[in-house]
Amino acid sequence: MNANPNGKPPLKVRLATTSLAGCFGCHMSLLDIDERLFELAGLAEFDRSPFTDIKQCGPCDIALIEGGVCNSENVHVLRELRANAKILVAVGACAINGGVPALRNRLKIGDILDKVYRDDSGEVHIPDDPELPASLDKIYPINEIVRIDYFLPGCPPSGDAIWKYLTDLILGRVPRLDHQLLHYD
Repeated sequence: MNANPNGKPPLKVRLATTSLAGCFGCHMSLLDIDERLFELAGLAEFDRSPFTDIKQCGPCDIALIEGGVCNSENVHVLRELRANAKILVAVGACAINGGVPALRNRLKIGDILDKVYRDDSGEVHIPDDPELPASLDKIYPINEIVRIDYFLPGCPPSGDAIWKYLTDLILGRVPRLDHQLLHYD
């Protein structure tokens, strides 16, 4: 991916990350690569990411996405990322199967909204503001909305697992994790 046929130093890959419906633990694990963040900065240039505070995704080589899909904004962000990423990686249990947020799937969204927005007098006041994204009927794993190239399991995956996965992808290798790098805590 970063080969340069002109004999010049390798080109940096463009890397994007984002979070949908989840706890942000996968991004915290990305930070857990610690001092290797400096090495990553030497290999990659960040596009949309909490590291850059860029809200739109431009063309990128690799995009990491955590969290399930719970509302119309999540669908928009996910589709934008897919349209702009050469490689899209579902990171963590929430992205792969809905994770903890998908526990709401056994309930009807109307019943949830009724319960949450009922005041002490018994009246229901569901916010109706165009700034609020419409809730979906359930939490969806991201592969039910767009095509995913790779799945990085864990809840969250460790910093070491993310580092191994990313460096494999950046170096043009098929990512493989040894058993000791897989965990769910």
